[in-house]
Amino acid sequence: MSTNTLPPALSDWAADGHYINMGPFQHSVFAKQYGEKEAAPADTLLLLHGFPESSFSYAANVEGLLAFFKRIILFDFLGYGMSDKPVTAYTYSLFEQTDCALQVWKHYGVSGGHLLAHDMGDTVLTELIARSELDVLPAWFSAGILSATFTNGNMVLEKAKLRITQKWLLTKRGGPILGKLLNFPMFRQQVKSTSRSAGMSEEAIQLMWTAICHKEGRRLFHVVIRYLNDRKRFQNHRWLPPLKHTKIPLQICWGDQDVVAPLAVAHFLRDQVMPQAKFSLIEGVGHFAQIEAPAKWLAVVSPFWEALKST
Repeated sequence: MSTNTLPPALSDWAADGHYINMGPFQHSVFAKQYGEKEAAPADTLLLLHGFPESSFSYAANVEGLLAFFKRIILFDFLGYGMSDKPVTAYTYSLFEQTDCALQVWKHYGVSGGHLLAHDMGDTVLTELIARSELDVLPAWFSAGILSATFTNGNMVLEKAKLRITQKWLLTKRGGPILGKLLNFPMFRQQVKSTSRSAGMSEEAIQLMWTAICHKEGRRLFHVVIRYLNDRKRFQNHRWLPPLKHTKIPLQICWGDQDVVAPLAVAHFLRDQVMPQAKFSLIEGVGHFAQIEAPAKWLAVVSPFWEALKST
């Protein structure tokens, strides 16, 4: 499916973005920048999307976020949305996806900023914080991470309530088969099952599915989801410990009707991992809060940044 055959909402989104070639195989990553190109790190917001989404998940939030930041940068991880979806020469590990984020920011000349992540992006953010604590972030990212906001994501996998489709996709035999069989009705049902609230609209679910299928992405569904294996392997010794000790201002902001990344995850993060973090709930909203209720989502996440700027 070319961008010419995408529905208007996605084709319009793609129209004012551009593509960054990176890595030895020159994979193409879709990215967008809003606001002032020369804004300082303190006025820059860097967004990280989740699975199975794309940067389009934040489309309804950009205007509101520009009230708090002069510059916003977002992109589609490889394997997602408008970006390339290579079958070979890329493992889709969270370490590679972290490198992808850094390459996008380097392209834009970013030296640091505030970060907000959702779902899979939460763990990319934890890897960035781990690198920050180890002092191995690249020299050009000298201003570093000025704050980190985590929204609905299974950062503590044993507290997660994975959907049956997720579990099947992770199996060696069943994953490739289900990836081929997966269709929109099945996808719609699984998305609906992630929340006890009304959840995403029918149009939003259809747009997410279309972005998945773009560039034949559906064939990789069972591959990109393997990031969950990285979470299982590295969360307790690499990703969670730095969150307890970092001096980076942290925020946990959670839709309280999430089923797949339930409140048990958020409460564990607050009580056991980063008690110093600001903790907020978005009442009556589920896993995809930024899509389901953009205004409510913004009203809950933004006071954290206002407080930081006033200190």
